Amino acid sequence: MTRPVPVDPVALTADLVRCPSVTPEEGGALILLQDLLSSAGFDCTRVDRNGVSNLFARWGPRGHARTFGFNGHTDVVPVGDLSAWTHDPFGAQIEDGWLYGRGATDMKSGVAAFAAAAIDFVTETPPEGAVVLAITGDEEGDALDGTIALLDWMEAVEERLDVCLVGEPTSPDHMGQMMKIGRRGSMTAWITVRGKQGHAAYPDKALNPMPAMARLMARLSDHVLDEGTAHFDPSNLAVVTIDTGNPATNVIPAETRATVNIRFNDAHTSGDLKDWLGAEADRVMAETGVDIGMQIKVSGESFITPPGPLSDLVARAVQTETNRVPEMSTTGGTSDARFVKSHCPVVEFGLVGHRMHAVDERVRVEQIIQLKAIYGRILQDYFAT
Repeated sequence: MTRPVPVDPVALTADLVRCPSVTPEEGGALILLQDLLSSAGFDCTRVDRNGVSNLFARWGPRGHARTFGFNGHTDVVPVGDLSAWTHDPFGAQIEDGWLYGRGATDMKSGVAAFAAAAIDFVTETPPEGAVVLAITGDEEGDALDGTIALLDWMEAVEERLDVCLVGEPTSPDHMGQMMKIGRRGSMTAWITVRGKQGHAAYPDKALNPMPAMARLMARLSDHVLDEGTAHFDPSNLAVVTIDTGNPATNVIPAETRATVNIRFNDAHTSGDLKDWLGAEADRVMAETGVDIGMQIKVSGESFITPPGPLSDLVARAVQTETNRVPEMSTTGGTSDARFVKSHCPVVEFGLVGHRMHAVDERVRVEQIIQLKAIYGRILQDYFAT
């Protein structure tokens, strides 16, 4: 019998990069994946919602006791200043061992590596179980109709994953350096302080919102939220903007606005932090007489998959292929793992991520090949256990 030709993860990455799938455009990326996976025996379903494209692909029987899932995305951030690029951002040019293009790092290479590994695995050594790819086109956007839509659909049709690997870039500098077993939570507060407009020469006739805002921002930014927990760095609050838009030098403005972002660990919930923000605002209102309004958006709660069988499985595969023991980390921003964690145990492992979202985004070709090998070993070891 002729052995099937292995799927080339570098060529697949290049094909995906050539798809201009800037959020929320599908750009042909999911169509390409669906055709490839379908031809390999995966049962594919499009789970589109509110103009966002998503793909669910299963190999193996439904309801099996062992179902390994992979979550990733094919949407990418905008190119930005095109004139600053030295290579076509959707050209997938390979030069000096680098593959260039938007999404090359984040995270079309990760999707390609797992798809290639999964196809080879089920073709050469069909497991007793199922392999699932849940790929979204809405990770870089609002993320309301991407992985959430896939999970909603899965619940409705009684699809289950036993474990899930998210293929986001996880290593800061070297392949195999780090994996993610959790993430800090994230929330943003938009704050408006309202006073009374007046002439700068007659401050007693006005109520200046600026000192009140300065007082509130100082209290928020000076407050130590915590010292860190067992698996998390300390929580932090960042004042990201203060805007008044007052062009006049002799007018006390009526209002000013500020925005703060909080990244918080498992010592807090978003509810606790909302209460704290509200209490600080109430204190400043009582002290100054201004009115303070606040709008808050929670992007995700903190979560962790405690070190155990899944993280050990991934760590062993990484060590075997890279000779590095990956650090189990919770650093970085949010990812779609924050949605998957409510469905099943989840960890993240992928490429070196320091060039993601950058001008001339690029990935080392040998790292794509290495990532496929790691993913293939994870699948082999999972179903061999």
